[in-house]
Amino acid sequence: MQLRKINNPVHEDVISKAPLRPVVTNGRAEVTFQASDRPGAQAVLDHLYYRDPMKILFPRPMADDLVAAALVTTSGGMVGGDCLAFEGGVGPGAAGLFTAQAAEKIYRSLGPDCKMDVVLRAADGGWLEWLPQETILFDGARLRRTTQVHVTGSGRVLAGEIMVFGRLARGEVFDRGLARDAWDVTIDGRPVWRDALHLEGDIRRILDHPASFAGARACATAILAGQDAASHLDFARACLLPVAGDAGADDGSHDGVLAAATAINGVLVMRWLSPDPMKLRRSYGAWWAAFRHGIQGLPARLPRLWDI
Repeated sequence: MQLRKINNPVHEDVISKAPLRPVVTNGRAEVTFQASDRPGAQAVLDHLYYRDPMKILFPRPMADDLVAAALVTTSGGMVGGDCLAFEGGVGPGAAGLFTAQAAEKIYRSLGPDCKMDVVLRAADGGWLEWLPQETILFDGARLRRTTQVHVTGSGRVLAGEIMVFGRLARGEVFDRGLARDAWDVTIDGRPVWRDALHLEGDIRRILDHPASFAGARACATAILAGQDAASHLDFARACLLPVAGDAGADDGSHDGVLAAATAINGVLVMRWLSPDPMKLRRSYGAWWAAFRHGIQGLPARLPRLWDI
């Protein structure tokens, strides 16, 4: 049997003039852990839901550490108009860690914004860690991200985000686009802290201005939300100190990383800035490991996914 190609100029012309419809993803993932009935055992899975392009993996926990859930985005990144939502929670007396398999890439957009919504909930006596990897903003990317943290009773949430402004290895800087990263924290239903970073317009000028980012190409935020969060301010600052023998630069930075901690209305807030994203990542990770160990008695280490 022979196959013949039939040319149809009318049909091809119709196809060429047809409007292009962008493929927009709308992924969602939900995970909740509850305390185990067995004394001393790790928390157990209570609720799980996800839809493409988001999936949840459960890596084997390291000895004496928390049960963990790893978020995976199978689309390989976000383009204009994409929406991703994640909700993680721990029940009364439960403890769990939520992380991501890899850095999230936000590609150049032709106009629409990418939207990310994160909701974290810790019930009375619960401990929740939200430790995703970097969000990399390609030049021209447009991102709106909101992280909501809800704490009840004596629950606590340790949460953070890292943003990288451009693909620096390619000589690219995040010159134009939108980066809006907002936080909204409530304790026992009462709003206690709201904060937003908004970059738009001539972003390179903002990144380079000495009174703004002072040449930084990466920034990070970490918070501890809970009834006793402010009491850990001195320890949080101690964890930011460099290793012994490193006197730091004249501007107060250590290894090119500026970092500071403060307490606002019962929320502990840490910030990092650096022109080198990898140095910032190391400083951020070292602080996180030391801090979780000091206030929660957990191993002073990060998930193995951070080393892959």
